[in-house]
Amino acid sequence: MTEVTKRILVTGGTGLVGRAIEKVVADGEGRPDEEWIFVSSRDANLTSSSETKALFERHKPTHVIHLAAMVGGLFKNLRSNLDFWRTNIHINDNVLHSAHESGVQKVVSCLSTCIFPDKTSYPIDETMIHNGPPHSSNFGYSYAKRMIDVQNRGYSEQHGRRFTAVIPTNVFGPHDNFNIEDGHVLPGLIHKVYLAKQSGSALTVWGTGEPRRQFIYSLDLARLFLWVLREYDEVEPIILSVGEEDEVSIREAAEAIAEAMEFGGELVFDTTKSDGQFKKTASNAKLRRYLPGFQFTPFRKAVKETCAWFNANYANARK
Repeated sequence: MTEVTKRILVTGGTGLVGRAIEKVVADGEGRPDEEWIFVSSRDANLTSSSETKALFERHKPTHVIHLAAMVGGLFKNLRSNLDFWRTNIHINDNVLHSAHESGVQKVVSCLSTCIFPDKTSYPIDETMIHNGPPHSSNFGYSYAKRMIDVQNRGYSEQHGRRFTAVIPTNVFGPHDNFNIEDGHVLPGLIHKVYLAKQSGSALTVWGTGEPRRQFIYSLDLARLFLWVLREYDEVEPIILSVGEEDEVSIREAAEAIAEAMEFGGELVFDTTKSDGQFKKTASNAKLRRYLPGFQFTPFRKAVKETCAWFNANYANARK
């Protein structure tokens, strides 16, 4: 019988990415020497240093995947930049410091491409994170996430810790936040298409439909998280993304969802709503140097699977 030598604590374990990691581990990607512990806000309030410390003392992890965060779509960020800054700064500092104090061997935190400078050249890469201010629409969240990179370097230089971070592009999949007001663009569109189909009305898409995004399927991201946890030894972050050639417009994403949901109605673009950043094109060249043969799920296939999950779980997914 293989002895368990790794106790892996996943914060934010019941969210989009946490559920995807749990599924990938359960479906055969886990290893006999690993014990996986998925926790949520019900297990500890990570904005509290004492509750975070108690969580680490209770589970005694050797490794941590840190996903917990206050998150939301464009319009929630616009309303609450200060709240995003303060909440995420507290969460991140508490998790990283508790990991350090309890002797955790490795922490992999989750950042976002929105942390990159608003005024920049494309494609963006891992060296450009701190080259200028992020987009004003979500500066609170973006700066809080940037500080994880600063802390990781600090823990490495002062204490020799192996704390690192990944930067996924727009993640989607089962267990996403499908709230129309506060969710991200793709799950929000899925919910809107569902409702438009039920009512026989047109689908209204906020903005012009022209902004472009790289979308990564949560199950692909989960597989890459396992690789980073086990194999990636740099403190510097790594972008986890499909290639630049796989970028799609919001209009194309809406059309893919309409097709997957068998929606035959009209698409209307409400240009009075903000588009946010026009594009955030990221380079996955560093990832490809490490994993040249990694296969991403084709976008339309991933959309179809996500829509099927949403339809099957509508009562809970729509909340």
